[in-house]
Amino acid sequence: GQLPTWLQGTLLRNGPGMHTIGDSKYNHWFDGLALLHSFTFKNGEVYYRSKYLRSDTYNCNIEANRIVVSEFGTMAYPDPCKNIFAKAFSYLSHTIPEFTDNCLINIMKAGDDFYATGETNFIRKINPQTLETLEKVDYNKYVAVNLATSHPHYDSAGNVLNMGTSIVDKGKTKYLLFKIPSSVPEQEKKKSCFKHLEVVCSIPSRSLLHPSYYHSFGITENYIIFIEQPFRLDILKMATAYIRGVSWASCLAFSKDDKTWFHFIDRKTKKEVSTKFYTDALVFFHHINAYEEDGHIIFDIIAYTDNSLYDMFYLKNLGKDFEECTKLTSIPTCKRFVVPLQYDKDAVLDSNLVTLPSTATAVKEKDGNIYCQPEILCEGIELPRINYDYNGKKYKYVYATEVQWSPVPTKIGKFNTQTKEMLHWGQDDCWPSEPVFVPSPDAKEEDDGVVLTCVVKTDPKDPPFLLILDAKTFTELGRATVNVEMHMDLHGMFIPQKDKKTETE
Repeated sequence: GQLPTWLQGTLLRNGPGMHTIGDSKYNHWFDGLALLHSFTFKNGEVYYRSKYLRSDTYNCNIEANRIVVSEFGTMAYPDPCKNIFAKAFSYLSHTIPEFTDNCLINIMKAGDDFYATGETNFIRKINPQTLETLEKVDYNKYVAVNLATSHPHYDSAGNVLNMGTSIVDKGKTKYLLFKIPSSVPEQEKKKSCFKHLEVVCSIPSRSLLHPSYYHSFGITENYIIFIEQPFRLDILKMATAYIRGVSWASCLAFSKDDKTWFHFIDRKTKKEVSTKFYTDALVFFHHINAYEEDGHIIFDIIAYTDNSLYDMFYLKNLGKDFEECTKLTSIPTCKRFVVPLQYDKDAVLDSNLVTLPSTATAVKEKDGNIYCQPEILCEGIELPRINYDYNGKKYKYVYATEVQWSPVPTKIGKFNTQTKEMLHWGQDDCWPSEPVFVPSPDAKEEDDGVVLTCVVKTDPKDPPFLLILDAKTFTELGRATVNVEMHMDLHGMFIPQKDKKTETE
C-alpha cells in the first residue's frame, strides 16, 4: 500500500516481552520484562527496531539467570544459599516493598524527554531513536508516592499531570495529583523538570489500609476526575506477602456490594467539589474522555462488573487453547456518566437531576449524596484511544480493540459516541494492539488522519505487521510486514518528527 507523505515520526510501543529467565518463569503476562519497539516513518519507508528495557530488574535477573526481583503477580526470593541472618533481614526489608523498575506499560513525554512507565514509583528515561535505556527516576524523591499511573495527561502547555498513591504517609493514605512542568526556568537548565514537580491536590483514601486500585484518571477543561473503585489493595496483606510467599496481586480484592465514588477536583481552586457522587460497584482500567456541558461533567469509561480480567492473564491460563478456555465473566462495557455539578438545590428527592438528553441519571438521596447511573454506549471494546487534540473536550470518536468474551482482541473498531455506529477492521488469525490515532497536519475534522496498530498473527510462522488505516473510512492504506517475532504489547505513543531531537543531538 501507500503511506501518506505527511506521516513522519515514530510509533513507540511498550509491553511485556520476556517471561522465562533461566529455569524460572513469571506467573503473569503483565510481569514480563519490558520490551520496547518502534516503527519509524521516513519518506514513505518504515523502519522497525526493538530492544529490552535495561532496567535494574532486567540486569539483576539476567545476571542471576533467574527471577530475583518480584513483580506484581510473581514473588521472587533472594539467593537460597544465603545464611539465615541475611534471609531474615530480607524478609523484614520487604514490608513496604522496594518496587521493580521493569517499566512495561506505557511511554510518557516529560519536557523534551521520553520515559518508559509502569505503575510503581520508578520510571526509566529512554532514547526514542535508539531505544537505549538511560537514567532511572524515582518519583518518591520528589513526591511521596509509592504507586503512580501509566496514563498521565498533558495540558495545553505540555505539562504532565499524573496521579499516585501515598501509602500510610504520616499516618494517612491518600491519592496525590501532581504536575511535572514541561520546561524549567532558563537559569536552571541543568536541572530536571522533576525538581519542579508540584502537588496539585490530595484526596484522602476512604480507608487507611485499603486504597483503591486505579490505572487512569479523567480530565476536563476545569476539572480532574478521580474514581475511587471498590477494587482495593490490602496494605497489611501486602506487607506480609513476602513472608507468606504470595504475590502482591493476591492482595487486591473487589467488594461487589460497595459503592464507587467519584471525586471532582477544580483545577483552578485545587479543591474537591463538596457534593458526594457515587455509582454501583465496578472495576475499570481505562478512562476514554471527559468534557463539560451546561453545568454537567460527562465522562466515558470502560467498566466491568468484576475483576476477572486480571486473572485471565495468568500464564497458566494462556495455553494454546486459551481462546476457548478463558472466557471473561464480565464483558467490557463503555459507560457514559453524566454528573450535574450545578443542579437545582430544591429538586425533589429521587428526581433525576440530569437535564441533558441522555439515558444517564443522577438522583439526589436523603443524605445529600447523588446516585449516578450511566448510559451504555457500547460493549466489547478495550484499550481506547481518541484524537488527543479533543482530550477534555466534546468529542465523537473512540478507536479501540474489540474484545468479546475472550481477553485477546480480534479486531479494532472506530466507535461514534453520538450515532453509536461502529466501523471495524479485522482479519482471520490476527490480533491487533491498541490503535493509535495520528492527526493529519491540515486536519479540519476530528477523524482526519490515520490509525496505526501492530498486528500479531496467531500462527507464529506468519510474520507480524504494522497496519495503517484511513481514520475516516477505516479502510487499509498499507501495511509494513516485519520478519521478527513480535510480542503483544500494551500502550504507546506516536512522536511526530518535529518533537524528536535530531540524531546528532
